[in-house]
Order: sequence, then structure tokens, then C-alpha cells
Amino acid sequence: MATLILNGKSAQLPAVREAVSACRKAGTALDVWVTWEAGDAVRMAERAGREGAARVIAGGGDGSVNEVVNGLMRLPAHARPGLGILPLGSANDLANALGLPLEPGPALEAALHLPLASVDVPRLDGRYFLNMATGGFGAEITSSTPKSLKRLLGGGAYSLIGALKAWQYRPYPVTLRWAEGEREASLFVLALGNGTRSGGGQRLTPAARIDDGLLDVLILRDFASLRDMATMRRELQRRPGAGAYVETFRTAWLSVESRSELPLTLDGEPCHRRAFRVDVEPGALGLALPADCSLLSGRSTGQPAHAAAS
Repeated sequence: MATLILNGKSAQLPAVREAVSACRKAGTALDVWVTWEAGDAVRMAERAGREGAARVIAGGGDGSVNEVVNGLMRLPAHARPGLGILPLGSANDLANALGLPLEPGPALEAALHLPLASVDVPRLDGRYFLNMATGGFGAEITSSTPKSLKRLLGGGAYSLIGALKAWQYRPYPVTLRWAEGEREASLFVLALGNGTRSGGGQRLTPAARIDDGLLDVLILRDFASLRDMATMRRELQRRPGAGAYVETFRTAWLSVESRSELPLTLDGEPCHRRAFRVDVEPGALGLALPADCSLLSGRSTGQPAHAAAS
């Protein structure tokens, strides 16, 4: 038995209804639960697992996937169903990076029947995310983009809002600590990638792998002039370990302390923190993925025992 947890805004889409009908006609036992308000998908995912669903499918955007992941992570590891993704959002950053189908029919088939791979789930204090956490200016853009504009422009909406806010942004002085180091930074953007893309297709952590037990960290420091910005762009192209404005590294955990409230997004969902710590829980979920998914590192030795059923 599989359970599709469907964002209420997508429940009446003809292509989604046709995809569900086709799967049922093909003999798949599929329950459909529709969300009404924020938090419903968290509760529904936990309930589906407790009621014995072998696979839970998140139908919606990246925020819907995030809620389902948080619900599944409330369950003991051995009792977590496998996770499938039916991407129905404006950006679908995670699904795009994973190489999943985007049309409802093929996407639902893939979510139901692709094999499960063991993937990591990072935790920021008590909240989980599957794709990426961002902080600073990038998080301001994502959290301030109106949903109506996202639907109208897709990923391009984020670029538009970014351009409008660029001349008013303020840097965030922070202290970062991880197992191998410590750094003071006047922060422009912070990205903690389990996946590679955020903010409507921006490849912030292109070397990230979803099953390697590590976060890919990108730090963009504050800049003072257009010349500095040009230097930052060049450094981003070659991704130095440590440049004048760009720093990248990998770590199993990272803590951040900020002098003021730091805007954050977890898979695009906004929050604010003065201090937080992110840890990776390796192999915490079984995720339906194509065998040639570019986000798999090859380190996985197989799917988790709890995800064997499909």
C-alpha cells in the first residue's frame, strides 16, 4: 500500500487526477490524502507510516516534500516508509536535481516504482530538510517572493525579487564552527547543501551528494563594490576552497552564531535563528530515485532495511 499526500492546491489538477486514476487502473493500491493547511503533511506522513504504508509520496513543491520528510522522521528508523516525490511546485529544485520526471503521470509512476536508495537527512536543531538550508540574502529572497509571483514566473521570480532587494541588503556577522575549523564572516549568503539547487534552480552546491554523510557548505562573504562582486562571480565559477569572497568545504556538522536574527530557509520554508546547529543523519530515509541519479555518490551499500518494501 502506498499513500499520496497531495498539496490541496494541486488536488483538482486534471493531470494529477488522471495520473492517480491510471495508477489505480494498473492495479496499484494508492490512498490519496489531501492537505488543507500548513502542518497537515507532517501529521499525515507520520500517520501513514504508523498505519503501515510501504511508500509515502509527497505531491507538491519543495515545501510539501519538506513537511513529509519531517513527518517520516518522527517515526523510528525501522518503521519509516520509503519516500517518493510527485513534483507539483513552481521551482521543484530537488526533483530537478534528482533527475525525476516532472509530468504528473510519469512522475507518479516513478515515485511508486523506482527502487529506494538510502539518503541522508540533515537536521537543523529539531527541524529536518532534505535538499538545502540557506541563510542571509538568499534566504531573504526565497522567503519574500510572493507565491502568486512564483506561480506566474516560476524560478525567474526569485531573480526578480533579488534584483529589487539587492541595493538594500545588509550583511550578517556570524561565527561558524565545524569539526575541522572555525570562521568569523560578514555573511552575504550561506548554503548548506544535501542537494545541489535552491531558489528556483540556482546551483549553490553543485558537488553535493545526497548519500555521502556530509553537508556541502558555501559561504559568500560581504562585498563593497561592483568590482568585488565581479571577483565573487569569478570565484564561484572555479569554486575555490577559500577565496577572497567564496569559501567551500564539506562537513558532517556546522554550528552558526549570529549577532542578529539570521533569515533562513529549509527547503524553501522560512524561519529565523540567532544560533543553530546542523547535523547529518546518514542513510535516514529510502528515497525513490533513478539508478543513474547524479546526486548519488556510490557510497550507499543498499537501501535501508525499513525501505525494502515497495
